[in-house]
Parts: sequence; structure tokens; C-alpha cells
Amino acid sequence: MVRAPSPCHPRQRSIGPIRRLQARPRTFFRLAPVPTGQPVCFAVRRGELPDERLDPGFVRNSKKQNYAYPKRSLATLVSEEPCYGTSASAVERTSDDQPRYIRITDYGDDGITLPHEFVAAEKWADKHLLSKGDLLFARSGATVGKTYLHDVRFDPAVFAGYCIRFRFNNEVLPEFVCGFTKTDAYASWVGAIQRPAGQPNINKEEFKSLEIPLPPLDIQRRLVAELDAARAERDRALAEAERLLKSIDKYVLAELAILPESDGRRVFAVRLNQVKPRLDADYHSPYFQRLRRASEQSKHATRNLGDLAVFMRSGFAAGRQDQARGDEAAVPHLRPLNLNAWGELSIAETKSVPASRVKEDDYLTQGEVLFNNTNSAEWVGKTAVFDLETPCACSNHMTRIALKPGIEPYFVAALLNAFRGIGYFSALSTFFNNQAGINTSTLAELRVPVPDADTQQTIAREVVDRKDKARRLQAHAETVWRKARECFEQQLLQGGKA
Repeated sequence: MVRAPSPCHPRQRSIGPIRRLQARPRTFFRLAPVPTGQPVCFAVRRGELPDERLDPGFVRNSKKQNYAYPKRSLATLVSEEPCYGTSASAVERTSDDQPRYIRITDYGDDGITLPHEFVAAEKWADKHLLSKGDLLFARSGATVGKTYLHDVRFDPAVFAGYCIRFRFNNEVLPEFVCGFTKTDAYASWVGAIQRPAGQPNINKEEFKSLEIPLPPLDIQRRLVAELDAARAERDRALAEAERLLKSIDKYVLAELAILPESDGRRVFAVRLNQVKPRLDADYHSPYFQRLRRASEQSKHATRNLGDLAVFMRSGFAAGRQDQARGDEAAVPHLRPLNLNAWGELSIAETKSVPASRVKEDDYLTQGEVLFNNTNSAEWVGKTAVFDLETPCACSNHMTRIALKPGIEPYFVAALLNAFRGIGYFSALSTFFNNQAGINTSTLAELRVPVPDADTQQTIAREVVDRKDKARRLQAHAETVWRKARECFEQQLLQGGKA
């Protein structure tokens, strides 16, 4: 039996010490925390123990795949020795002649998304220049194993030292290797081979040892083409979902006839008596003042937001020491990260507090509007309607707004999100400790247009409908891409076309 080390996570039960292991020459053994949701101990047959490492994580994730094609290590498929990137510092990119500096943080699972702000490397050598077909592997950090196939649209470019570049010979398509790195088999290999000392890492020799199935080139081309077609369908669906979501703010403001013309002036004058209450350039900018006037001079009645509410108050703070532990009864504690840019709540990944600490009036009630009062300037004002079935509380970075009868919560949430989207709350915020914030009294004094109930409900229904359509498109995109990756992997296992 190989027993995993005692977990560090408070919600995992502790186990006893590891028994003494029989000495074995040239054996590596490492203690590491157990990921949440994985068993703390498991059994394997003696003959199934790998010779490389007696390591619970390595043993758990090492899976021998029976592919329909012969396996080859990356070391036998490269055209030159893989290369580490430059360790140079990043500097501002001031000229198109400066190569873009591609680091782990610049790319995701699908490469580099646009628009993207590139930096330059302070120094670099010719060997660090990227070419078409170069594949980068992240060698360290939380995203170890993540890959990037260089896109020539970003030439000239160099890469950073936390990446390892592979260049392949004519036996394999770089796009095929990149496609393989999106499979479950590759994810298992990364989970097995990475060494979690300080932070996860995989060195060059370990990446060279990665074995992949190698079908003939014509099959590689077909598999890559199928992935490309699925990726294009997914991207079209995601782009349409993004268009729908981005259209909401302008729709809401246009329906209320308070969408102001843009004004990009950065230099302007104000009277001295105007700045005495608040010396703040953004607050007194022409654009922000136009926003205020448009809202206050709406064709609809205008009222203070506080006048529409039964109460407005923040949630309560809960640091790490205040979070629920073990098997005690717990209540999800909603924070800004539980609220996305489009005003949707999720408790898929959230912190919890002991139920014994939550008072009756700390529980959120259906229909309350949650306003993110502290964040970076761009995100202050994210707003959602609490409509979850799960009993929840919220943090002090969220302001709870319980509305009076006759005021539609989804309308108010849509309006506040629209204000955030056009920069209203960024200008209204005050700053402290590198964070922007809007306190309850400032929020209560916010002037908002209040149309009749029918108009509120019409706007609310349209906003909800657009979000629902966007959600279906996103789900479709995810399904298309998941099935394409599964099909890619199944064809490697079974041969032929899945």
C-alpha cells in the first residue's frame, strides 16, 4: 500500500503517519499535500509500482494507455534540442521592431486572445526568437504543462524562461502535438510527473520523456482539421454570446434615454468651489458629469437609490481564520469572485462560514440586489439579484439592497451593471489601499431613473432573455469543444474515425 501524506486542507481528515518504507536503491519519494476531493490513501498491486518514483501523486496519475498507434517520446521527434527562454525583465514595448515577450501569463489553453497588451524583453538572444510551429511548454507554476503553439501574427516574438520551446521534425505536425496536450491523457501525465516542491514544476528532460501516439501524417492532418473545425464553431458561439452580453448595457441605457455621447477630453477646467468637496479629476471629468446630468434629467422620474430600498447594508467580514472547517455545518459566504461581469452568481467555488456564526438577519433573501462595493476600479459595481435556492450570507465587500414593493430587482441590477459598464462607478469611487470603493451612503444618494412597473419588467425580461441566450451559446461551445477533444483522444485509442 502507498499512503498519501497527511493533508493540509482543513476539510480533509487527518491520517496517521506513513509507515517506514523498505529501502530501495535509486528511488525517489516525496511528501506532498493531497488535492481536495482525492482519497488520502489508496492501494496498488506490488507489480504495478513504477520504477521511476515511489510517489503517491505519480502512482495515482500514472496511467498506461493502449493506443492504436506506436508511441514515441518527444525526444525522438524534435529537430533540435529544446530550449529554455530568456530570464530577462519585462519592459514597456514602445516600437513594433521590439519582439513581443511571451510569458506564461500571456497565453491560455487557446493561445493568446486579442486584444492583448504585450511587453518587451530587456535583453534576449537570437535563439529565443520564435518561429512558426514552435510549441512552448510551461515548466513551472500553477499552470505547469500548459502549451502555446506560436502564432505568426505575433512575430517577432521571444519567450520567457519559465517556458521550454520544442521544435519538431517532419515526422509529426506541431499542431498534432499541441492537440494531444489538450487531452485527458496528457493532463494525467502532467499530474503524475510534476514535482510539487515549492511550486509544481516539470523540467526539460521530463518533457522530452513524454510519449505520444504517432499516427501517419495523413491521419494527423485529419485529426488536426477536425479540432480546428470544432474550435471555429466554438469560437463563433462564444463570440455571439459575448456580443449579446456586451449589448445589454447600451440597451438598458438607450431604453431609459440616458446613454450619453462619449467625451474623451483629458484636460478640462472646473471652478474652484466645485472641487472643494472632492478633489478628484475623474469625478469632475466632462464624461462623468454628462453621465450624471443624463441620469438626473431622464424622461422618467428620478429618485435616490436609497429611497427605493427597505434597507441597504453590507455583509460581514470573514477571514481565513473564520472559515468553516471539517464537517461542521457551513453556509456559503458570497464574495466578489462569486459574481461575474454580467451580474450572475455562482457558488461552485466559494468559501463558507460556520452556520453557528450566521445570525438570522445575515441570511440573504430571494430578490435582494447584491452590489460589489469594493474591488479594482473596473469592477466596482458588479451587481446581481440573489435568486439561489441555497441559503447564503455575503461578505462586507457586497452591499445588500432590499427593494420596496413595485421596484423590479432585475431592472435595478441591470441599471447598476450598465452604470459600471460605461465607467460611472469607476469615477464615483474613492480609493484606499489600492482598491476602489463606494460606501453605502454614497450608493444611497445615487440618482437613478425609475420608469413605471411595466417598463421595468420589459427591460428586466429582455436582459434576462439575452443572458439566457448567451448562456445556451456558451454551453453549446463548451460541449462542441469537449466532444471534439474526446473524439481526438478516442481515435488515438481505437484507430480509424470515432
